[in-house]
Amino acid sequence: MSRRFVTLEDLDLPAGKKARLYRLLYKHGPGNGRLMILPIDQGLEHGPRDFFVNPESLNPEFQLRLALEGGFSAIAFQVGLAEKYLRAFAGKVPLILKINGKTEIPPDDEAFSPCHASVEDAVRLGADAVGYTCYVGSPRQDDDFVQFGRVRREAERAGMPVIMWAYPRGKFLEAKGGRDSLYAVDYAARIAQELGADVVKINFPKADEEKRAQYPKEYRDLKLGKREMIEKVVASAGRTLTLMSGGAKRTDAELFDDVRAALEAGVTGFIFGRNMWQRRFGEALDVAAKITKMTQEVSRPAPAGKAALV
Repeated sequence: MSRRFVTLEDLDLPAGKKARLYRLLYKHGPGNGRLMILPIDQGLEHGPRDFFVNPESLNPEFQLRLALEGGFSAIAFQVGLAEKYLRAFAGKVPLILKINGKTEIPPDDEAFSPCHASVEDAVRLGADAVGYTCYVGSPRQDDDFVQFGRVRREAERAGMPVIMWAYPRGKFLEAKGGRDSLYAVDYAARIAQELGADVVKINFPKADEEKRAQYPKEYRDLKLGKREMIEKVVASAGRTLTLMSGGAKRTDAELFDDVRAALEAGVTGFIFGRNMWQRRFGEALDVAAKITKMTQEVSRPAPAGKAALV
């Protein structure tokens, strides 16, 4: 049985945020309250190496055409790419402006992602949301929380939704079972809700039996399958919409299995980058079409005032 996912009707939002989220959830992409976002922030986060497997993808116009023809809800750009490449696609491909970021060169021991753009830039560029990376558990999380608080307040004034990339990171995480453990991902989802994110992007949690003894005691005895782990994370996110991240490119079978499990667990949608644009254009369109079809088949939200569908 599919779990009902949180919908826009469940959220108590000001008009500006609700209007922008409505466009993303119902007017673009799969529709029906689902999100499918194409991120292209890896050039900053990882450098040009991610484009080697598909040289065409080095040009951001490749991702913009993919977002348009593949029926994505939005594209996530850093400010420089939005200013240089978006104009020809403005109004056709919704923008999520990523306003902070870092390189992969320093280690993640004390990870922190400084702001290099603003909510004002997002409004100027016609964005429907801003994206913010928060490194949960980093020794610098105090700076991160303060910085996010400023962004959240600016976004409230502008009526701009905030999508938090909630990433467990830092030198203390390995001692608690690693950044991909259910404990870490579950905690990140809860923090996104507690800090005021409207949408949270999280990675798929993974069970590692060799590290189970390191988990906090409440998680050690949890023997959950893939779908059950995602259900727990969605529940911890509460009234923050949940997006699952794809990470490194996987096989079609692995990707579609994760998509189905996540949809049945109640996620709002997906934010898949390398799993899309590291493929040739035609192949990427086929994968996007398959995922769109799955979002429309697996579960649908209950209409306002009606009983939930399962």
